[in-house]
Amino acid sequence: MSNPSLLVLYGSQTGTAQDTAQRIARQAQRRRLQVQVLPLDHYNVANLISESLVVFVCATTGQGEPPDNMKNFWRFIFRKSLPVGSLCRLDCAILGLGDSSYPKFNFMAKKLHKRVMQLGATVLLPVGLADDQHDLGADAVIDPWLKSFWDKVFAMHPSLSEVTPLKEDEPLPPKFTFHFLEDVKEQTEDRLKIPSEQTIPSQSHPFPARLLSNKRVTDPSHFQDVRHIEFDISGSNIQFAAGDVVMMYPRNAAEDVQQFCQMLGLDPEATFTIRPTDNTAVPARLPQPCTVRHLVESYLDIAAVPRRSFFELLSTFSTNELEQEKLVEFSSAAGQDELHGYCNRPRRTALEVLADFPHTTAELKVDYLLDLIPEIQPRSFSIASSLLAHPHRLQILIAVVRYKTKMFKPRRGLCSSWLASLDPTQGEVYVPLWVKKGSLKFPTQKDTPVIMVGPGTGVAPFRSALQERTAEGKTANVLFFGCRSETKDFYFSSEWEDMMKAGQLKLFTAFSRDQEEKVYVQQRVRENSELLWDLITNKGGCFYIAGNAKQMPASVRDALKEGFQQEGGTSAEEAEQMLEAMERTGRLQSETWS
Repeated sequence: MSNPSLLVLYGSQTGTAQDTAQRIARQAQRRRLQVQVLPLDHYNVANLISESLVVFVCATTGQGEPPDNMKNFWRFIFRKSLPVGSLCRLDCAILGLGDSSYPKFNFMAKKLHKRVMQLGATVLLPVGLADDQHDLGADAVIDPWLKSFWDKVFAMHPSLSEVTPLKEDEPLPPKFTFHFLEDVKEQTEDRLKIPSEQTIPSQSHPFPARLLSNKRVTDPSHFQDVRHIEFDISGSNIQFAAGDVVMMYPRNAAEDVQQFCQMLGLDPEATFTIRPTDNTAVPARLPQPCTVRHLVESYLDIAAVPRRSFFELLSTFSTNELEQEKLVEFSSAAGQDELHGYCNRPRRTALEVLADFPHTTAELKVDYLLDLIPEIQPRSFSIASSLLAHPHRLQILIAVVRYKTKMFKPRRGLCSSWLASLDPTQGEVYVPLWVKKGSLKFPTQKDTPVIMVGPGTGVAPFRSALQERTAEGKTANVLFFGCRSETKDFYFSSEWEDMMKAGQLKLFTAFSRDQEEKVYVQQRVRENSELLWDLITNKGGCFYIAGNAKQMPASVRDALKEGFQQEGGTSAEEAEQMLEAMERTGRLQSETWS
């Protein structure tokens, strides 16, 4: 029997599942197996019936949703018309990547596992449920799961064990080769092409929106810098409704780009084209030809905390004994605690790691850059305005992420720092962006009350909803807003005041630091249980929560549940069932981020 070829298919939102899929492919290459890696939506799913060995790696996003690059696959695989035995020739394994602090932990992997079994596939081992909350991260599950997977494959195909595998310290060939061009005239790669009238801006064709204003909305004495940013989207064909999100690719800081080029001995102005070494497509976001500056600034995620695969690959280049020893340790299953202490806990960036391993970095061949450093992922922000109130405009409210670790330099959020640095008063600034449907949906009926709990920047989607609803004459609106201080971070306070005067809004505020004892939004929800019970049970109201996912969403849910028990005389169990029924029917929705 001939050796099988392996197909690794992934659904990834932030790049972790993609990284894991590529790691499995490298292990297959070392075992000299034919292997192909693809995002699920780039694979013709009708071909699954003729595959022999497939690994599915899938993340779960939001409230138990499939990642964007597996949505079409998901619709197809759940078609009622698929015959029961259609996957009977398939041997497969499913690895899920999730976070157990979310209620729908690894929902996609569990559901896919059930579905492929229904379609007759043979699942080689129990579904792997990796958990970001584990002390050692997802690898605590992935490592033993992969070992079992290869044991199974080798038991089924004994001829594989006759092949001598590639040694761990031998580098695999790079995915691409760089070809530098001499004397290329001024590149036009950064001149953004305005999409033609027909196209709706998308990830592959973003719209260059002009930045109109970038204002700090927290008091200068406040510890946090929060920005209200406005873009001009005239002529873009962009449409959005309350609850939708805007997407954009951030850029690396100029000093980081310069330092990276210096360490690798690269000329930022040099121009190159890349060619794939196998059947991999050239990344669509890289113009051909491309400058080194554009590659490093807009494509390579040098400011991210590198994953274990980064150390694995780096260790294969190193000829410096001390550096190589450390890199090998960081790559091993046994060294994961060390790696977390060095890299994940202090949030050390790829750039800082390269600076810590100068001999290895000096030996790094440019051809391996795209294997070593992942692509910058797009960031999403809730849209904080409505087209009915601000035609041709799109506004966001963002907190600039900055915090201390044991590292000397404060850690910075890549996208928020980049956006905060853009100054429209110093000349025209364009930000390529596109819009996608958000998870929050608001009722269309005029009299349905809407209750919104949005502390901090969580208020952004509710500002959009309130602008939209008041423009449509919907006045049954209740907002719970919380922040630290009425004078320092009470966003959009004058707008809420105008809406209250016009009889369009009931507002409840919780300023946690303005008095001795701290007050949070969940307390205000508890105090107003009579009003909420009436709006929800007698008037069919909908309840929304948005904001930081730490404790707030669960605390608000508990406060609502207590209110049901108090006002409706229900038991704790009945109150929980009421909430679950509201979730199922879309009358309780949340959008949280960590």
